[in-house]
Amino acid sequence: MSLKIKTFAFIICLIAGTAAQAQHKNKKTATLSPEALERLHTGEDTLALLAYAVVNDSIEQERFAACRVLIQTLVRTLKVENSFQYRFDRLKSISILAPPDSSFRIFTWQLFVNDSTYRYYGAIQMNSPELKLFPLIDRSDELDDRPVYEALPPERWYGALYYTLRQFDTKEGRKYLLCGYDAYSFFEKRKVIEVLGFDTAGKPVFGAPVFDKPGAKTEELRMIFEYSAEASVRVNWDEQYQLILFDHLIPWPSPFGRGISQVPDGSYDGLRFEKGRWKFIDKVFNDVQEEAPRPEPVLDARQDKDIMGKDKKRKKGR
Repeated sequence: MSLKIKTFAFIICLIAGTAAQAQHKNKKTATLSPEALERLHTGEDTLALLAYAVVNDSIEQERFAACRVLIQTLVRTLKVENSFQYRFDRLKSISILAPPDSSFRIFTWQLFVNDSTYRYYGAIQMNSPELKLFPLIDRSDELDDRPVYEALPPERWYGALYYTLRQFDTKEGRKYLLCGYDAYSFFEKRKVIEVLGFDTAGKPVFGAPVFDKPGAKTEELRMIFEYSAEASVRVNWDEQYQLILFDHLIPWPSPFGRGISQVPDGSYDGLRFEKGRWKFIDKVFNDVQEEAPRPEPVLDARQDKDIMGKDKKRKKGR
């Protein structure tokens, strides 16, 4: 079965699983019955085994099979009434993120196809007693090479494994900033800063013009960082500095002999949230020494002392 057919099967499975979803809008905390807890606990055990196989099985066909069953099991488990209240803490191979307002949670995971192909799967579960689920369909192979200018519905999702979620408010309503990882290819990796919002009908929309970057001719709806697979690149929220902090990338000859790639230069850029917008900051840490470096430390006026405060040895002949 081809990859596209498998992806289509994923769509059918999730849509079938959510066809009877209710449109409840009660967001009060509900109580899980003992029967619901038992079903959810059993479902979590199965999901944990399947998710481990999706990530770790050495046989491609087995990874695909585990992924298909994982999707079916996840939908079936989430159909348990008030399942939104269950945390799924033992699902280590699936990212599950929820904002402070608890209006939804987003599941994402990665399927390794081969050395140069990765597929991403996910779903957004709304906070309602009965299941209201939006499947996320990875169409990154059909999008522009660097799709930063297009708002995307969940059925045309730029797939990524999300690891950070930040809630923020704009004039257009509440939105959510997501940081994610895209293994992309054997030689190049990507990280993405995505924006998630909901339209007037309550449907998810990915991408929004919330970034202020000086000199940009066209406003980006998401940010994508592509870099050499040999490099380690940070793109994440920093609690200390209250910024989205990311490595500044510069062109560099590819270590794989494939022209020019991007690598970190040791400095950081950032995004600071101000009045509903994310403002770009060039070179967050601009440390400048007041004096040029000296060959040895100067300890006040004690020129006869070394760095440990001991007397310097006199040179012979002095």
